Amino acid sequence: MNIEHMRAFLEVAATGSFQLAADKLHVTQSTISARIKALEERLNRQLFVRRRNGAELTAGGHHFHRHALTAVRSWDRARQEIALPDDMKAIVNLGVQLNHWDRIAAPWLNWMNSNASNLAAQIVSEYSEPLMHRLRDGLLDLAILYDPQQRPELVIESFLVEKLILISTTPRQVEAERVQGYIFVDWGDSFKAQHSLAFPNAPSPKLSVGIGSVGLNHILQHGGSGYFIEETVKPLIAEGRLFRVKDAPEFKRPTYLVYQDNPSDHDLLETAIKGLRSILPDTV
Repeated sequence: MNIEHMRAFLEVAATGSFQLAADKLHVTQSTISARIKALEERLNRQLFVRRRNGAELTAGGHHFHRHALTAVRSWDRARQEIALPDDMKAIVNLGVQLNHWDRIAAPWLNWMNSNASNLAAQIVSEYSEPLMHRLRDGLLDLAILYDPQQRPELVIESFLVEKLILISTTPRQVEAERVQGYIFVDWGDSFKAQHSLAFPNAPSPKLSVGIGSVGLNHILQHGGSGYFIEETVKPLIAEGRLFRVKDAPEFKRPTYLVYQDNPSDHDLLETAIKGLRSILPDTV
């Protein structure tokens, strides 16, 4: 059975659309239709009910879904491991929430290189939702993220609680209204909710970014203020380049460690988790 046919099936199931699946897989809609038809003929079962507003899985499609997912996962992992050099035992795939490359990804890579040199490491840096999708599809062994979603096949553990503080390039006190040069950094849904409660009358920010380093570089070059992880900006505060905004509320932002409940290689997963915990002694 063709792996690309099953990949097309999974994409249509995820998007509910033959066209969206074609766009994601960079093929034509007719190609997706042909792949699904070939699967249905091979299985002698209809997999989707085609409607004007999309496609829905049939009962047979639901039964086939987990088998297709397992097959595609195994194929992708096999391709990765076969390509490894002879001195490498396996590959571990880590997902890291955006804004945590310097604090988590880089030190973890150094730890793995020193303590597990026979393991190859691959890191994906993304937002929480795409990382959860990759975990669900078996494309990641583990991930550090902000907003995990409960799923029976995944384990979710508290990892690190960060403090977000309001800093500015000039000394000032907190203000309830819009402040010139304020940049809103998206630290996830929980932060957005806390921020709205703390500043209920503030208008929508003029500048918004999804990556903390981008926001920090902007205010360092052009002046301004924003919320950032305390540990990240401490050195700049000590140098006098940034100042804590007086009387500004602080926000706590928890991160979570999420990993497969039944991994294909328990030893590999335990090594990866040990590395993460060793580089962050203040984990919860």
